[in-house]
Amino acid sequence: MRTTKDAGDHKRLTTETQRTQSFSPFRRFLCALRASVVVHLLQRCKISQTSSPSPRLLQFLLPRLALALFVLYSLRPPPILVVVGPPQEVVTTNPLVGVHTRLTDEVEEWKIQRTLQMVREMGAPWIVEFFPWAYYEPEPGRYDWDHVDMVVRHARAQGLTVIARIGWVPQWARPEETTFTYLDPDGYEAFADFVATFAARYRGQVDHIIVWNEPNLSFEWGYRPVDPAAYVDLLRAVYPAAHAANPDVVVLAGALAPTLEPPGSPAGLNDLDYLRGMYEAGAAPYFDGLAVHAYGLGFPPEADPAPDVINFRRTELLRAVMEEFGDGNKPIYVTEAGWNDHPRWTRAVRPAQRIAYTIGAYEWARQNWPWCRVVAMWAFRYPAPLHNYQDYYTFVTDDFRPKPIYLAVQEYTGQSQRASESANQ
Repeated sequence: MRTTKDAGDHKRLTTETQRTQSFSPFRRFLCALRASVVVHLLQRCKISQTSSPSPRLLQFLLPRLALALFVLYSLRPPPILVVVGPPQEVVTTNPLVGVHTRLTDEVEEWKIQRTLQMVREMGAPWIVEFFPWAYYEPEPGRYDWDHVDMVVRHARAQGLTVIARIGWVPQWARPEETTFTYLDPDGYEAFADFVATFAARYRGQVDHIIVWNEPNLSFEWGYRPVDPAAYVDLLRAVYPAAHAANPDVVVLAGALAPTLEPPGSPAGLNDLDYLRGMYEAGAAPYFDGLAVHAYGLGFPPEADPAPDVINFRRTELLRAVMEEFGDGNKPIYVTEAGWNDHPRWTRAVRPAQRIAYTIGAYEWARQNWPWCRVVAMWAFRYPAPLHNYQDYYTFVTDDFRPKPIYLAVQEYTGQSQRASESANQ
C-alpha cells in the first residue's frame, strides 16, 4: 500500500524447495573450490601484478584452468525440470480470498509454479499480478510474452483466477526524462493497443484487467498533479479496445489509493473526491468494476468508516459514491489490502493482530459486502527480501517458508485439514 504519507518509504515445503535449499552449501563449496584452484595456480606460477605472462607460462596455465573449469561445470547442480501437472481446483470456505502475488520480477519458473501452488494450498482462488507494459512491449509492436505465458499457464494449472494490473510506460511511449508512471494523452492510444493485444491473447485465461494503479497519487501519475478527467480519458481509450479484443473482459478502473490529501495537494487527492471527479468527467460507461485498495493500518477490520479515517471499511464510502452516481450495480474488487507486523513501523500491528485482522477482513467482506468479488491481500511473497517494512506484509518468505499468517488463513479456508488428510493417505 502506498498512502501519500508513506510516499517517501513506499511499498509449505515441497521436494523442489528442499532440493533447491540443499544446493546452497554445494554452491558455496564450488565457489570455494574455484577460488582455491585459481589462487593455487597463481601462486604456483608466481604471477605478480606487474609481470606479463610468458608463452611458457601460458602453456602451463591454460590447460589447467580449462580442466578446472570443466570439473566445476560437470559438478554443477542439474537444472530443475518444471512439469505442469493436471489441472487443480481451489477448495475454500470463502471464495473472496485472494492475494497479490508479485511475480513480476520472478524469473525462475519453478519458483513461479511453487508460489502459485502455495496460493492454492492456502485456499485463495484469486490472485492479482502486475504485468508492466514496459516489460512486454519494449519496442513498438514487438512483444515478449514468455514471462506472462509462464505466469498464466501455472496460475490456470492451479485453478486460480488472475486479475491483471497493467501499467508502466516503455521509454518509446513517453517523453525523455520522464518516469515509467508518466503517460500523457499522446500515449493513450498505444497503451490501449497494448491492453487490447493482451486481452485478445489471454482471452478466457485472464478476463480481469486493471487500468493503471493508484492514479490519485502524484508519483503514480508521473509526478504530475493528479487529474480524474485525464484518467477518464485513458479509460475512454482503453475500454472499447479491450472489449473489442475480448467481449468477456472485465475492465477495472481505479485501484485508488486510500489517502486524505485535499484538493490542490501536490502529493495526490483524497480517493473519495477523486472517484467523484471521475464520475463528473463521465467515467461510468467506461469501466465494469471498481478496483479499491483497502489497507487497515492500525485499525481492526470491523472499525467504522469515516471520511477522515483510512481503514479497511473505507471501501464502503467508495461504494456509497458509486451509488450516489447511480452506479451501484457494478462490483468492487479489493485488489490490495492488509496489515503489516513490522516490530518498529508506526503503522504496523502485532503479528497475532495481523492474523486476526486479516481473517476478520476476509470474513467481513463475505458476510457484509455482497457487491465485493475479491479481497486480495498485499503481498503473498517477494522474489527476494526487501530488508524493510514491506517484508512484513508477506505470507511466505522468499525461500518458501510459510509464515504463521499463511497457516492461519489455510486453517480458515479449510485447507489445513485437507492437507493433513492428503498427507495421511
